[in-house]
Amino acid sequence: MTATIQKWGNSLALRIPLAVAKQIHVQEGDAVTLKIGPAGLTVKPAPKSPSLDDLLAQVTPENLHAATEWGADVGREILPP
Repeated sequence: MTATIQKWGNSLALRIPLAVAKQIHVQEGDAVTLKIGPAGLTVKPAPKSPSLDDLLAQVTPENLHAATEWGADVGREILPP
């Protein structure tokens, strides 16, 4: 498959056909990584950062750490009730 490089402002843009975008699981607004290697340019979806909900869903009683006593509050770390 071939695609055409087009001017977009002061940059160049590579339009990704919808069929290819579906195959690599990207959509408008997604970040991608660009790598230049001996074979040319490689475009891949950028790794997505997990959400706080995703991270908290991984907490189980088995991997939950015990509370740590840090001593009395001494400065600006005191949080309002």
